[in-house]
Amino acid sequence: MESLIGRRIGVLDDGFVEVVDCMGDDAAIVQAARVSYGEGTKRVTEDRGLIRYLMRHRHTTPFEMCEIKLHVRTTMDCWRQWIRHRTANVNEHSTRYSVAIDSAQRTAPGQWRLQSKDNRQGSEGSLSAERGEHFSGREAEIIASTRQVYDERLAAGIAREQARKDLPLSTYTEAYWKIDLHNLLHFLELRMEPHAQYEIRQYAEAIGFQIVSQWVPLTWEAFLDYRLGAMSLSRTEIGLLSLLHAGRGVEAVEEMQVAGWLQREGDICKPSREAREFAAKLQRLGLSPPWQT
Repeated sequence: MESLIGRRIGVLDDGFVEVVDCMGDDAAIVQAARVSYGEGTKRVTEDRGLIRYLMRHRHTTPFEMCEIKLHVRTTMDCWRQWIRHRTANVNEHSTRYSVAIDSAQRTAPGQWRLQSKDNRQGSEGSLSAERGEHFSGREAEIIASTRQVYDERLAAGIAREQARKDLPLSTYTEAYWKIDLHNLLHFLELRMEPHAQYEIRQYAEAIGFQIVSQWVPLTWEAFLDYRLGAMSLSRTEIGLLSLLHAGRGVEAVEEMQVAGWLQREGDICKPSREAREFAAKLQRLGLSPPWQT
């Protein structure tokens, strides 16, 4: 971690993540789990096995022995999602006391995403770069105009707390964010998920792949295996999988209809969102959804 402290990792067009300080490592997790553990009394292979056991069975307390403090620069709209994780100590750049950061995230013409038809809080696909050119141009106008008005207000002596009110959410803010490893991994599990918003996912991936993987490599390996790369199955899904494994696909479809997962419209079965999520799990296992066979 000594090589990481003070190094800034760029994110988006003008954001960053920087390690300020950290406490603990894989050995500290093992020590907390064993309580009486003494350095050098166990082999690395045994440490790895213990950490994987803790991760697998969600014994979270030993991971709380490690902490990290980050200095982050992110957009205000991204920060709104970030700060919802109420398990960290935070101190943010205040635009009541200081002038707002003169930087805002800009969207390239080919990066305007379209609203998902199935997920109200998600996106799917994107505009063509040709159509996006118009919105990128309008974005640049808004950023320039609001900053000009903001600067004019400050020059006229208007209070910073009021002058800031029309700044766009694309404006960058900075914060110090201190969090223990257990809660950091929970943050990463949610924000590295493919359906998380692209912008915050970029920060999560930078923290995970470029910081946590070097800070606690054994823990990171276990996290990838048992959390990020794993999937959970509900009681209903386990029952359906048992039917499919036994070659009873027709019964599986009937069970899904009873559960409200499938609505039959003539010869077509229309799946609910829960059914579509189950279908995605089946596809990861190399299986076809029963209503499509």
